[in-house]
Amino acid sequence: MTRRILIVEDNATIAEGIRMNLALEGYSVEVALSGERGLTQARRWDPELLILDLMLPGLDGYSVLRTLREEGRDVPVLILSARGAETDRLRGSRRGADDYVVKPFSLPELLARVAVMLRRNTPDEKAATPRTWTFGNVTVDAGSREVLRDGTITLLRPKEFDLLLALLRRDGRVATRAELLDEVWRYEADVVSRTVDVHILELRRKLEADPASPAHVLTVRKTGYRLVREPRSTTE
Repeated sequence: MTRRILIVEDNATIAEGIRMNLALEGYSVEVALSGERGLTQARRWDPELLILDLMLPGLDGYSVLRTLREEGRDVPVLILSARGAETDRLRGSRRGADDYVVKPFSLPELLARVAVMLRRNTPDEKAATPRTWTFGNVTVDAGSREVLRDGTITLLRPKEFDLLLALLRRDGRVATRAELLDEVWRYEADVVSRTVDVHILELRRKLEADPASPAHVLTVRKTGYRLVREPRSTTE
């Protein structure tokens, strides 16, 4: 079946360019030029992916995203915005965005990210993947992209969250650095292998009781990493 994508973007030229290229890839695409219209079309058409600008006239992108999540709609959302500051990315993530692309953007990268997001949202994969995980005093909600530690929200950067999900989905199995680079950063050419290690250190700092002696996010020597839900006292 043709996958349905809704673009909410007030720049008609940008919106049409994206629409045409997505249509060439075989997707069914609709465009909304305002936040209000985007909400109306999302409710009517039930898209499988939403590409959302933030700086919209009237109802802005954050408000559109918040409203959709409050209504219980779990459509994957890719924010496409000129606002590339870390605070904007974190704000989008906290409101339930699944990915974030900064303008000006690479069209091949955008198309690739769309393909990945739709592939992750196939019915078989959604049915097989839990929406919520717990380990230690941490709860992870994949739908809202929210992480709680002792009941308090812990802010993760988008790639930190993606890396955490990649480990959780393996259910304790080892993930090599190469696998994690491909899965989490596959379309970013400036990423090097050390990037995985740095993000692992950040996950430990934010989620482990003792980051220097992690109980959950474990190193597998000369291989990669794995996440165990039962407490461990040392790395492997």
